Order: sequence, then C-alpha cells, then structure tokens
Amino acid sequence: MRSQLRALEAEHARLPLMQRAGAAIAAYVRQIVLPGSRLLVLAGPGNNGGDALVAASLLHHDYVLNVVMFGDPQRLPDQAAQACRDWLKAGGELHAALPVSGDTPGYALILDGLFGIGLTRPLQGEAAALVQQVNALGVPVLALDLPSGLCADTGAVLGVAIQARYTLTFLAQKPGLHTHDGPDHVGRVQLASLDVPLPDVADFVVGDASEAGYGHLLDAPSELHVLRRRLNSNKGSHGRVAVIGGAGGMMGAALLAARAALLCGAGRVYAGLLDAQAYGLDYLYPELMLRAPLPLLEVDAADCVVLGPGLGQCDRALSLLGKAMSLPVPLVLDADALNLMAITPALAVQSCARSAATIITPHPGEAARLLACSVAEVQQDRIGSAIRLAQQYAAITVLKGCGSVVATPAGQWWINHSGNPGLASAGMGDVLAGIVAALLVQGLSQQQAVLTAVHLHGAAADGLVASGTGPLGLTASEVGFEARRILNLWVARSVGGES
Repeated sequence: MRSQLRALEAEHARLPLMQRAGAAIAAYVRQIVLPGSRLLVLAGPGNNGGDALVAASLLHHDYVLNVVMFGDPQRLPDQAAQACRDWLKAGGELHAALPVSGDTPGYALILDGLFGIGLTRPLQGEAAALVQQVNALGVPVLALDLPSGLCADTGAVLGVAIQARYTLTFLAQKPGLHTHDGPDHVGRVQLASLDVPLPDVADFVVGDASEAGYGHLLDAPSELHVLRRRLNSNKGSHGRVAVIGGAGGMMGAALLAARAALLCGAGRVYAGLLDAQAYGLDYLYPELMLRAPLPLLEVDAADCVVLGPGLGQCDRALSLLGKAMSLPVPLVLDADALNLMAITPALAVQSCARSAATIITPHPGEAARLLACSVAEVQQDRIGSAIRLAQQYAAITVLKGCGSVVATPAGQWWINHSGNPGLASAGMGDVLAGIVAALLVQGLSQQQAVLTAVHLHGAAADGLVASGTGPLGLTASEVGFEARRILNLWVARSVGGES
C-alpha cells in the first residue's frame, strides 16, 4: 500500500493534498459536531499529524480546540511542519500530553491524527500508553485515514489501536479498514478521494504492483439479467447441483448446502449422503433428491458439484474427492474436501490440471492447512494468503472471515463488506457453498457467481439482523431463506422491475 499510495501522492504533488485532506476533515467535523463544541486534536510525527493540524487551523474559529503534539514538532516532514507553523501563526497552542485525569474538559470529539499508513511496527511505550488513554476517555473518535495502531494493509492491530466511531480515509480505501480486526476499530468509514482518480477504477491500493496490486470493495451486483426467468422454461432450464458429503453425524452440513442451492434457484438439487443410515427423504425439503454419492459422480447428473460439507476424511471421502477432480463441471470445495487437499499433494496437482472451474471456500484454519502455515500467518496477510491459495490450487478462493477476501489465480481480489457476527455460527459456510453452486448452474460466470454469492450471503445476515433476528442465535437455515428474498430483489432491480 505505502509504495502505491506514495506514488499517487507524488503524481499529484502539485496539488495541495494536505490542504485538501484538512479541508475534508473540517467539513466532516462540521457534519457530526455542533459549532462551539470542544475538540481534542491529536497530531502525530508524520503527515497524518499535518492533516490534523490543517484541519485545526480551519476549525479554530468555530470550535474550542486543544491540540496535543506527539513527537518533536521540529522534526516534522516539510508539509506537516508548514501546517504546524500555520496553526501557531493562527494563535493556536501545542500541548505535549493529554490533560490529567480530573482536568479533562467535556470533549465532543477527538481527532486521531497520530499515525497513518506508514506505521509498520507495534506501538510501544508512550505511543501505546497514549492510545490506551484516548480509548479510556470514552469520547467519540474520528480517525484520520485509519485508526492509529491499525495496519493499513492487513487490518491487524499493531500492539494497540484507537477505537474510532468514525474514520475518514483519504485517496483510496485501505484493506485494513474492512478485514481482520479493522471493522472492530473503524466505526463508520467514509472516503475522501481528494479529487485524485484511482487507476483502473480500483477501490483499494495495496502492496507493490508485483504483489497484491489494486483491489475492489465487493458490493451488491447490478448485472443479474441472466437470472431472469423466461416464461417458457422448466426445471431443466435452471441447472443441476449435486452436493456430496453428509457422513455419519454430519448429514446436516450437506443438507444445508443442498437446501441453499434449491432456495437460490437451482432447477434440480441432488444430495449425495455418505451416511448409510440416512433417510431417503428430506422431510423438510422433499424437493431434494437424496442419492448415493458415487453414482452422482459417475453419470452426467450435475452441472456443478459441491463437495465437502460433512464429508469426513476417511478413505471413501478421499476417493470421492479424487473422482470429482476429474469431472468436466465446476467444482465447489469446502470443509473436509479442503482438509483432504491439504494432506494429499496429488490433489493440488489435479486441481491445477482441471479444465472446469474450481472454487474453494476455506476459513482461516483450513487456509492455514492448505498453505502449511499458521492461522496467525494467514490472518496477518489475508489478501496475500487468498492470492497464494488461488494460484497454488488454480482456484477462485473465498477466504472467509471478517471481511471475506475473494481472489482469482490471476491476482485479482475483492474484500466483502456485507455480513455481521451472526455469521459466526455452524453451517454458514455450507449455505455459502450451496449459493455459489446455484448461481453457477443458472448461468452466471464463475467469477460473477462467487462474488455475488459472497455478498449475498453477508447481505442476508444483515437483512435478518435489521429485521430483529440475530445476531445472537442467527442460524444458517435462516440465512438461506433471507438470501432467496434478497436475490429476487436484486434480479428484479437488475431487469428494471423496481426503481
């Protein structure tokens, strides 16, 4: 991120970017705080502090300001040093520390301009103590660019981080605002582009061009015309999904995936259950066709296969996965299918040799096993981990979690911002796999199907919480029903059925 954002800044060096950032901050403050209120401005030792000082100069006529300078004002970068001189020339003062406990006036807002995207090491000593002191005040915080202490690239907390209610970020979105620990620290995020256009209409700029490059914030799709049902159609017009899994004690996982595929529009859905004692009928969804797993893989029974929910890791499961790898249809792999891939190197070779699409949907634990690393290493670089998985297995990858990351083997990536903690419940990944398959068999491209499914899955959870269901106790079955409702709304809007 730092290299590409610095390149953008250099390209537009003739523009007063710091002044534009300060003006954007001042305008935002005026939207959320009444004139005459007390503001605490925290200015750090870099350009982030300069942005805060420019804003202070613009706000001091309308607000009561206390400005705390962390660091030596004599060692500020050139633009930040000029901003500091302008603040002092306007009659402002610089304080070296926060007021001691008991002497703190009633601040309406704190502006966090301590540390920006240049922070790479954990905060320690006085810096960490200051962040903890700010968090303990209980005053709403507006973070400038990103909360101090948060890694802009990964969303990891670097020791300790500001807990913001608002974040005004500049030039481009930062991945760390939307994934890993970021969403727990940023509050409401607003972008101030400062009138600097991004290359390729990207939402994010991260890493070097040879690494993660440009990424996008995943949003509701606008082009779903292909899902519009023709009057002259039948069940055969809308695709066939086969779900393979459901070993002893885990039948529910396969049924959740199969039901989700049915709810999201697949014309026919088969459930191939490994449990020999399983009933021959799903009494809640008699539309599902329960079959033995192997025949489903040996005949032309499906246009897409979901394999892994409740699969187990026995020899039979491994044999089924190897068989599925040779099918000329899209393959959605989840759960135990991924665990088997992690311990069977030959399957990675098969995955890379497939002619049809392969989609994998690991959570961080499964991703760590596939990459032969720790969960912490995956979480410290979620974007890089998703890209490595996509390239290592030649598969579109959904790295699930807070701010799910979708990556392609070509290095494209997206961060999803729909969803809420209600999704941290059993069976949610099974439902996602079923939704992906349903959209694939109805004609969406593999990339569009995955992106739509991921955002839809989160949007369904958001819709339920907004209507009073969850996040506590939210179930995967409920998400499947809500996904059907929202998907139909999206399709109607896409074809002009609603304004």
